[in-house]
Amino acid sequence: MFSTATRNFVEEIDDGSLIPVSSLIDSDKLVPLSLVVKRKRFWIWQKPKYLPTDFTLSDVLTGDTPLTPVVVKTDFLKYQGTFGDNKSGNFESNLVAVNLKVEGKDTSKLQSSFGSLKKEEVDVQKLLRDSKDKILDMSHCLIQQTREKSREVFAVVKERIVTTQPCSVIEEVQEGGQLGELLSFCGPKSTQVSVKENSSLHKDSNVSLEIPAHTVIAYGIIELEIKLNGHYDLCLMSDTLGGFEVDGPVKKSLVGVSGARDDTPKKSCFQRELEKLRGHFQLLSVLSADTRSSLLQLLKTTMEDREAVSVLESVLDQMCTGKTADLGEVKEVSQMQTVQAILNLLEHSDSSPTHSLLSDSSQTPSLSDSSQTHSLLSDSSQTPTLLNATHLIISAMDGMTDECLSVLGSCCSPPVLQALQILVQHVAAGSGETLSLRDAGLAVLTEEELYQRTESLFGHSKVTLKREEDTLRTEMKEQPGYLPLVMSITVKGLASLV
Repeated sequence: MFSTATRNFVEEIDDGSLIPVSSLIDSDKLVPLSLVVKRKRFWIWQKPKYLPTDFTLSDVLTGDTPLTPVVVKTDFLKYQGTFGDNKSGNFESNLVAVNLKVEGKDTSKLQSSFGSLKKEEVDVQKLLRDSKDKILDMSHCLIQQTREKSREVFAVVKERIVTTQPCSVIEEVQEGGQLGELLSFCGPKSTQVSVKENSSLHKDSNVSLEIPAHTVIAYGIIELEIKLNGHYDLCLMSDTLGGFEVDGPVKKSLVGVSGARDDTPKKSCFQRELEKLRGHFQLLSVLSADTRSSLLQLLKTTMEDREAVSVLESVLDQMCTGKTADLGEVKEVSQMQTVQAILNLLEHSDSSPTHSLLSDSSQTPSLSDSSQTHSLLSDSSQTPTLLNATHLIISAMDGMTDECLSVLGSCCSPPVLQALQILVQHVAAGSGETLSLRDAGLAVLTEEELYQRTESLFGHSKVTLKREEDTLRTEMKEQPGYLPLVMSITVKGLASLV
């Protein structure tokens, strides 16, 4: 709840310079000039993770004179936001021995009342002067542990948004359903299930989270460029990234730094990037039919909960980098069940080398290779694993907007996924040619409701669908960012499981 509320807050009021606080526990760590570890993610479209530490910049400096920052406090704004969704639907079926009518309506609402907020900013000019002769203790355990990981860099907190009074985050969820007539069918081992006429089910929950005054809900950072001798520079420009200096055969470079370049893929790059990932999609498509069906259903269930997507991505990210999966951050029982079911499914799938869950860092796509421009993989010739392939889909889901994820979750039937796959391939090709809705693969989209969902999915992914009678054309919007790419990867990954 707290992380969702802070994320909504930052998305509403900021242009990208603020980082939402993901946990109340982190609030006390985020004092001015506290150290934050910025961790680059697995795939190029993913935003970095920010890990607050228990140390300030002064704690890792040599000498006995600490830095004494000057902090300017100003009134920021008064904030109250309500975010929610309404989902409803019905389904009727007349199959052999089955007569079923299901109607449902779910509503959820998240209300954040942060009240009056203050902004606290470090005087950067004074910090520059004070840092001039300061040297980092390169033997400090935190510096050594961070330096060993090429995807991690240091940053210091330069500003933070703080509550001024006790406030609350309230989540209301209402789930309701109606089952009509009689359902009777025979499943495995002749198990008979019956539902009485006009049965109903309702589930309501109302959870309130009280947030104390002086809680940090968002913050800004300055990255550090750290030299071999312990001297450091503050990266004041947004296109200047931090890192550790290392010795190279020709010249010194910064681990984890790609330089001042635009990582956003151009329109012509989508086809190439999807082609690089073809091995991942093929790996999923050759799984047994039962495994594909089970994995598709589990991923569909995951899509219904944005937080579950992020949690699963984090777990798989740990495994892909050779770590033991930490399930401690999985708070909800339903999330734990889904995550565990997916891990079990992956573990018990094909035991061949290409399906091995044993992580090999030499086969891990890396974003720390600065020689790769607009590339998802550090070496496209490396053989993907089933773990990599599943992580790819989940990471792409996590990169989609909430609206996209919600719409795609209602489009996971095999015929619709196959039609969506044709469309995303057409987007990637960028040919501008028209498609015929009379073609067998796209015929399902002649149903108006499905077409509207598809139009919404592509629209939220910065792609316009233009329909004229029985023809269809796709057109990518200007400055689409990674949205078309992550949508295309998700669609192709799910379609591979059909």
